[in-house]
Amino acid sequence: MLPATSTESVVTIVGIRFRPAGRIYYFDPQGQAYTTGQYVIVETVRGTEAGRVVIAPKKLAESDLTDPLKPVLRLASEDELRMMLSFKSKEKDALAQCARHVVQHNLPMKLVEAEYTFDGSRLTFYFTADERVDFRALVRDLAATFRTRIELRQIGARDQAKLQGGIGMCGKTLCCSSWITDFGVVSIKMAKEQDLPLNPSKISGVCGRLLCCLSYENDNYVQAKQAMPQVGTMLNTPSGLGKVVSINVPKEYVEVMLESGVIIQVPANQQVEQKLSGNGGCGSCSANRTNGGKCGSKCGDNGSCGCGSGCGTNGGSCGSCGVKRSASQN
Repeated sequence: MLPATSTESVVTIVGIRFRPAGRIYYFDPQGQAYTTGQYVIVETVRGTEAGRVVIAPKKLAESDLTDPLKPVLRLASEDELRMMLSFKSKEKDALAQCARHVVQHNLPMKLVEAEYTFDGSRLTFYFTADERVDFRALVRDLAATFRTRIELRQIGARDQAKLQGGIGMCGKTLCCSSWITDFGVVSIKMAKEQDLPLNPSKISGVCGRLLCCLSYENDNYVQAKQAMPQVGTMLNTPSGLGKVVSINVPKEYVEVMLESGVIIQVPANQQVEQKLSGNGGCGSCSANRTNGGKCGSKCGDNGSCGCGSGCGTNGGSCGSCGVKRSASQN
């Protein structure tokens, strides 16, 4: 039988971005060769807009597309670029005027940013609010003031930080305003997995939400912990028997409390002899007892230990490690 050949169709796409660190949208270049950095005029669901090419035309499987491709109309002309810069310079004044109208209407909303399209055909105001706002009267006043189409868009705290930018607690520009295109899922479980203090001021960003960077190394922490002794595990260390009380993934060591109460650090990659207290491991032969309390090597049914030290008869304790078997295993 001949091997099946792939009949999956491919299309040519070009990646366009409308805002710094914004999402990349795919468009149909219609056979034109655009280069990264060029501004083009495209047709979107919101009308005609100008965007910057960030991905040069390339082939892509049609199954990887989520929406039908819209065409790139043309390369932006010098006059259109000058017009775009002219309207860009008016956005701060537009925001200030809108703020005065918001005060007049006594609306519970906080303006974040104003944005003109490249030709001034639409003016969008972004705002945050704790609840739904009826801004119909405000839109009418703004349309009469600016003589253009007005849109008001309510955004969340993370989108506000992305638009306004700022400096994070790390001292660098906010990830969301510099390179993150889409907000991923961040949960408090990630902070627990990394043994971070569950203090909101320590694990929250300027937006008041959980830090996006909690997700960057979470998979590495999960993988590293699977290869390290868990908290509560009994270990035979060079200094004696002890119990794991904490794990340090970045420095790759575990802290072990000895029977004397002293806490020592043991490298995680050191092949130490484990003794699982919950599973009834034998301290001398370092094997977990199975099948009715027997050690994996030579422990007999009568409780005798084949490791050479001898198990006592008082409760089935091992003569060398002194770990008692549970009543269900005696």
